[in-house]
Amino acid sequence: MQEIGEIHIAQAADFPRLVEIWERSVRATHHFLQEQDIDQLRPLILQQYLPHLQVYSIILHDKICGFIGVDQQKLEMLFIDAHARGQGFGTQLLDYAIQQLTITAVDVNEQNPQAVGFYLAHGFQIAGRSEQDGQGRPYPLLHLEFVG
Repeated sequence: MQEIGEIHIAQAADFPRLVEIWERSVRATHHFLQEQDIDQLRPLILQQYLPHLQVYSIILHDKICGFIGVDQQKLEMLFIDAHARGQGFGTQLLDYAIQQLTITAVDVNEQNPQAVGFYLAHGFQIAGRSEQDGQGRPYPLLHLEFVG
């Protein structure tokens, strides 16, 4: 039986911990990224992205296991700590984002087949594609829309 985490609004004091979770998650799933990409993204996540999003963390036994970042009706981030993957936290966060935050869209790296499959299995469909990521790097994005 999977344990259910509690979802809370993340505080700015949580952001350094969330960046650590982001990095471990990226290293476990984004094998196409180079070390320099991670080094360039790390401060952007902390200083530019997290402060400008609605951020929610999922906590189990007083430990943050993952988080989401939402901007209006778009899911901008969903990251699960590498050692907490496969325990249902991603589904729990995504369900929360759909039901409580009414998200309708997410972009996902095409080169991350686990994430693509996750979103497609949870009611999203491909609505478009970009050759580059949001920073202009050659990592194609799939633009997904929630269809239920």
